[in-house]
Amino acid sequence: MSVRTQSSEQPAETIHRAGFACFVGRPNAGKSTLTNALVGQKVAITSNRPQTTRHTVRGIVHRPDAQLILVDTPGLHKPRTLLGERLNDVVRTTWAEVDVIGFCLPADQKIGPGDRFIAKELAGIRKTPKIAVVTKTDLVDSKTLAEQLIAIDQMSKELGFEWAEIVPVSAVGSKQVDLLADLLVPLLPESPALYPEGDLTDEPEQVMVAELIREAALEGVRDELPHSIAVVVEEMLPREDRPADRPLLDIHANVYIERPSQKGIIIGPKGKRLKEVGIRSRQQIEALLGTPVFLDLHVKVAKDWQRDPKQLRKLGF
Repeated sequence: MSVRTQSSEQPAETIHRAGFACFVGRPNAGKSTLTNALVGQKVAITSNRPQTTRHTVRGIVHRPDAQLILVDTPGLHKPRTLLGERLNDVVRTTWAEVDVIGFCLPADQKIGPGDRFIAKELAGIRKTPKIAVVTKTDLVDSKTLAEQLIAIDQMSKELGFEWAEIVPVSAVGSKQVDLLADLLVPLLPESPALYPEGDLTDEPEQVMVAELIREAALEGVRDELPHSIAVVVEEMLPREDRPADRPLLDIHANVYIERPSQKGIIIGPKGKRLKEVGIRSRQQIEALLGTPVFLDLHVKVAKDWQRDPKQLRKLGF
């Protein structure tokens, strides 16, 4: 078992590589946080509620020798709804198309049935190299970490495949995040850059804005509405008649929930919660787009949307 830690040696190779990597793992394994740490800017939504990422968000890491495009998939899980099944299909399709897969396993949680379920699926994907990324190492002592590394190595042996690398990282403390990029790059094909230098993600801006609003809406309703919230940005238009040095972007968005009884949870007493959601997401959107924003939010009911194919299509799934 080779576990990688940072060394000062630089690879001598000058070939340029470019390709796709995706992080997999059960919900809340630290995939989005890791994507953001590698890109160095917030591109994937992070929340300590499992199952918040629904869209395949690509973060792009630009280096002199390579361009690493990160595909952040939803967590693979045993589906209970039509939405769940569609999310799992998205994951498997993505795995078949990327150049390298990083399997995120939190250092502070023993390997469970969910991890084995994913590892078994990975074992079936023969050609793609797989790196085990042990996340959240800042939460454990060295003995617990060592035990986790051995267990991860053992799991792959039992399932008949080998990790290309096993890397412990802490995205929060930026520990070994650069090393992870160094280890992913040689597994990419030789290729010129696939995206222009300044790009950090290829998600349409409207999708990213919707995700930021959704993240802010999830923030205060931890246990009540984990998967019942969807956001659709109806329009994003520059305000007319504004002086060039004082632009304003008008964004009109709808927050959808599944039942009328959930409306009060999202809006809060005297509209206080919705107002907080608006303020928090507006700040994030302004930081992302680099322009002042007027955000107009409305809460609507889309009855049982997670189980209704027509509603799922309308809400972009």
